[in-house]
Order: sequence, then C-alpha cells, then structure tokens
Amino acid sequence: MTKIGFLSDTHGYLDPRVFEHFESCDEIWHGGDIGTIEIVDRLKEFKPLKAVHGNIDSYDIRLCCPTVLRFTCEKINVLLTHIGGYPNHFSLEAKALLKQEVPDLFACGHSHILKVQYDHHLRMLCVNPGAAGRYGFHTVQTLLRFSIDERNINDMEVIELAPPSLRKV
Repeated sequence: MTKIGFLSDTHGYLDPRVFEHFESCDEIWHGGDIGTIEIVDRLKEFKPLKAVHGNIDSYDIRLCCPTVLRFTCEKINVLLTHIGGYPNHFSLEAKALLKQEVPDLFACGHSHILKVQYDHHLRMLCVNPGAAGRYGFHTVQTLLRFSIDERNINDMEVIELAPPSLRKV
C-alpha cells in the first residue's frame, strides 16, 4: 500500500501544516503552479516527489518538473498534469492525452477547485486537490490524502487548512 499526499497551486507559499498532514505519506504529488524551486526542494527533502509544472512556473521549475507525468503507483496507471479539467469539461490538451491512453487515475490542478469525480464514460477517477497556497480566489487552502493498494484507491481524505483567524487554539 502507498499513501499519497496530493497538493497543487502553492504559488510560492508552502504552508508548514502540509508537512504535518503528509507525515504519514509515502510520497507527495504536486499538480503544478508550484511558484518557487525552493518548494520543490523542500518537498523532495521531506518525501519522494512527483510534480508537474504549471502555467505560472519559471524555467528552473520546468527543467525538473515536466508538463505531464505518466506513471504507475502500485497497479494504478496515473496521469498527472496541471491544466486538465474534469469529466465532460477536459482541456484540449487533456483530451489529446486521454486519446493516447486512458489512465485509472487522472490528477490535475489549476482550477483552485477541489474536485473528486469518477468519469463513468472513460472509467477513471479524476482528482484535483484545489489550491494549497494563498494566491487565488479560493477561500480555503485544500489538500488530498489517499492510499493506493494494488488496484484500489482508498481512504480519500479532504484536508482543509483553516485561515489563521479560524484556527482553534
């Protein structure tokens, strides 16, 4: 079993609470719009990292984080990209990637909207962790944590990082 911590759209801000929430994870996935190479380095030092660059990311991030990652985790085929969309609303680039090969798990970022949705037509789970950073229209920073056990995706958890004024002391 592999436990995954998935975040996206940090936009140069890596909330320290990410490390607490992802402590039990085996690896971290980042769905792009990372913001700084320091975030890539900090995440890599913490856990194994699979990351793609986003549309705001600079050349140094693009050198180490591709546009698209296809890989297998346990026995699940994964497609990770930044701008992807969701069932019946995929981006043109995502549609082209999905025509090549439909994964079991389609993971993306960009929208700042947390979404976990099964595509019945393509038979794949689509996940977007929302935005973990502070830049954007979202009001709550969000993360996903889940496990992959052979061919099963289990224990999907939505983690909301409350703003400092709303945190319990």
